[in-house]
Amino acid sequence: MRLMLFTGKGGVGKTSIAAATALRCAELGYRTVVMSTDAAHSLADSLDIPLSGEAREVLPNLRAQEVDVLRELDVNWGTLQRWIKAVLAWRGVQELVADEIAILPGMEELAGLLYILHHYDDPQVDVIIVDCAPTGETLRLLSFPDVLRWWLDRIYPIERQAARVLRPIASTFWNLPVPEEEVFDAVKELIQRLLRMRTVLTNASESSVRLVLNPEKMVVREAQRTFTYLNLYGYFTDLVVENRVIPDAVSDPFFDAWRESQRHYSQLALESFAPVPIRRVPLMSQEVVGLEMLRRVSDALYGDDDPTGFYFTGQGREFLRENGRQLLQIRLPFVEKGDIGLTQSGDELTVRVGNQQRNIILPHALAALEVDEAKLEDDRLRVYFRPRR
Repeated sequence: MRLMLFTGKGGVGKTSIAAATALRCAELGYRTVVMSTDAAHSLADSLDIPLSGEAREVLPNLRAQEVDVLRELDVNWGTLQRWIKAVLAWRGVQELVADEIAILPGMEELAGLLYILHHYDDPQVDVIIVDCAPTGETLRLLSFPDVLRWWLDRIYPIERQAARVLRPIASTFWNLPVPEEEVFDAVKELIQRLLRMRTVLTNASESSVRLVLNPEKMVVREAQRTFTYLNLYGYFTDLVVENRVIPDAVSDPFFDAWRESQRHYSQLALESFAPVPIRRVPLMSQEVVGLEMLRRVSDALYGDDDPTGFYFTGQGREFLRENGRQLLQIRLPFVEKGDIGLTQSGDELTVRVGNQQRNIILPHALAALEVDEAKLEDDRLRVYFRPRR
C-alpha cells in the first residue's frame, strides 16, 4: 500500500498535481484510487470526467471519487451530532441554527479523511492519493492520540457511568437530553477510527504528505507553517512541489518582475524545506484540464520516475523535550562545524551555519520562548529554547 496526501493553500493547483500523480500511477500499472476530501471539489473538473460520492473507474487501474462530506458526516458523526442538536434545542436555540452549529469545527474535513480507511482495507487497491482540503488544520485534528487514548481509558468509563445514574433524574426533572448508550458507543467507535487513521497516516513505510505551493510570499509562508506542524505531529513530508513556475523561455517583458519575484521565493522555499527536495512544474500554456494536460504535468514533475517512491525519508526537523528544555532538531547534512547564527523574530527562526541557511516557522509553544543555545552534532543542529527573560 502507498498513501500520498496532497495539501497546500487554496488555488495553488494541488488538485491538478494530485490528479496528474494518480494518472501516472495508474498508467504504471498500480491499482490507484484518487479521492478529494475538499468540500469544494474540483477533481472532476481537473480530470474532465463526472464523479460522485462513490469511487468509480474512470480509466484502467484508476478509480476516482469526490467524497460526499454531508453523507460521511451522517455516517461518522450522526449519532453524536443529533445529541448535540438536542442539547442546543433544549437551551432554546432555533432548530435550524442548532442543526448548523452542531457541526463542530473540523468535523467535515475529518469525515472525508476517514473514508481513507475504506480504501486502505480494500485488497484491490495499491495506491491511495488524497486531494486534501486547502489547509493543514485537518491533520492537526488527528494529532492527539495520547489525549484521546487517555480520555478513552480513564474519563470515558466514568462519564458513561455518571450518565447512567443521572439520566432518569435529568430527564424527569429538567427534560435534559443526557446522552444515551448509543452516543457513548458512537464516540468510542469514532475515537478508535481516528486513532487508527493516525496510525495509518504516520506509517513512514506507507504514507507521506506532499506540499504544493506557488513561489509567492503568502503561499510559501503558509506552506512553511503547515510543514512545521506536519513535523511537530509526526507526519512525514517527502516532497515539495513548486507549481506554476514561469519558464525561462517566456521572453515577454511583462513577466520580468514576476519571474524575479518567483526566483526570490523559490530560494526562500529551498531554505525553508531543505533537506526535503523540491520539484518544479512550469506554468502551462493552457488550463490544466483533461488527461492530456495532466500527462504533461506528470511528465514535468516526475520525468521517468515512479511517483510511488519516497523522495525523502525521515523528518527534516523534530520537536523534542530534553532535560526540561524544549529542543528543535534540524537535519543539516554536508555542513561542517562552524559559526552558527540564529535570528528569531516572532514565530520565525533563521538559522545560518556556514553557507547554509534555514528559515523555520516555529509552533506557538516555541514562538513564546527564546533561543538559549545551539549545537551542531553530526548532521543535526540542536537548538534549545528557554522562557523569555
